Amino acid sequence: MGLTLTYEKGQTPLNEEETEGLKIKSITSQQELDELEQWNIEKAVEWTIHSNLRSKKILTEKFIKNLHKKMYGDVWKWAGEFRTSEKNIGIKWIFIPSELRTLLDDVTYWIEHNTYSGEEICIRFKHRIVSIHCFPNGNGRHSRLIADLLLEAISDKDSFSWRQSSMVEANQIRKEYISALQKADDGDVSYLLEFAKK
Repeated sequence: MGLTLTYEKGQTPLNEEETEGLKIKSITSQQELDELEQWNIEKAVEWTIHSNLRSKKILTEKFIKNLHKKMYGDVWKWAGEFRTSEKNIGIKWIFIPSELRTLLDDVTYWIEHNTYSGEEICIRFKHRIVSIHCFPNGNGRHSRLIADLLLEAISDKDSFSWRQSSMVEANQIRKEYISALQKADDGDVSYLLEFAKK
């Protein structure tokens, strides 16, 4: 019996090849997978605490890939590698490197010229990187963690609260998160910023 995955609204389904990238074949349920991924993410968060990260390091393709690998590398063989398949959200996979480069240049400019507040820069970065959808899966959690890291690097503020939720469960908090993302898609990041700070 293999792994059976269920997807909530806003989650990205894996294709067969990506699902076969699961490192621990004894995992057969969504709950077991969620628990293993959460354990791996907690290890990655611990690594970031001891890494003394600066914005110049965070805003690189190398770091973005490395953080994803730290978050999911014990679970998925493809962790830290850009996706090579089309998804229900995100840009065409062949444009990921160029769109990410544009985003990193934009965020660097925003920081250097104080275009927005530190919090808004981080939320705009989070929204754009999750819209690109660099990886087969884990983009939401990756984008929230990297936004937290950037906030700590460019301001005197601690990380966002994100309602103390991983947003994995299909509950009211996740619905509000998806709604805030959709409003940001339409150009208004204020709802996402407010959500992140609650």
